[in-house]
Amino acid sequence: MDNRKHMGKDRDGVIFPVAPNLSEMSNSYMQFIEKIKEQIRIQRISVVMKANSSMICLYWTIGKAILEKQEEEGWGAKVIDRMAKDLKEAFPDMPGFSPRNIKYMRKFALYWPDYEIVQRVVAQIPWRTNITLLDKLKEQEERIWYAEKTIENGWSKTILELQIQSRLMERTGKTVNNFPAALPPMDSDMANQIFNLFQQEVPHF
Repeated sequence: MDNRKHMGKDRDGVIFPVAPNLSEMSNSYMQFIEKIKEQIRIQRISVVMKANSSMICLYWTIGKAILEKQEEEGWGAKVIDRMAKDLKEAFPDMPGFSPRNIKYMRKFALYWPDYEIVQRVVAQIPWRTNITLLDKLKEQEERIWYAEKTIENGWSKTILELQIQSRLMERTGKTVNNFPAALPPMDSDMANQIFNLFQQEVPHF
């Protein structure tokens, strides 16, 4: 029993060693572990952002297909209700296929017809934040500007709404920069929002 206490916890016959206290470790080790932690943080947010981007692009593809079929076949809103039912049955473990959300996919593809802009800009922010851009802004230039600022500053959906309400774009000028391809700040509200979203409800692709 004493041996187990020194070596670590006993679980199912497996003895785990106890890690030494940090006070016992050298400065070299402390610097080393901080670098490793930083690499993990960077890669972690990169992986989550790629998953988010894939989901946003999938939503755009679905929305684009709906627009094309509605134009070709004259389909009405009832088709979306049927789609929601069929997709939920086909992918029961995959959220996001409510009639309301599919209608937003259609609106998303309608308002963002250029797939390159989708990939480089709005696919870098959470879906709920994209819905805010669709609902709160009328002009494409405004949507691009606020999308860029959201990525640059790591704004959450709530912060973005406040910035739109305060007319930030009008107060700071209407310059649209080159489309960013950067990660949001790791400790930002937006990064936390994406982490929480993918941990709770978004499936793996």
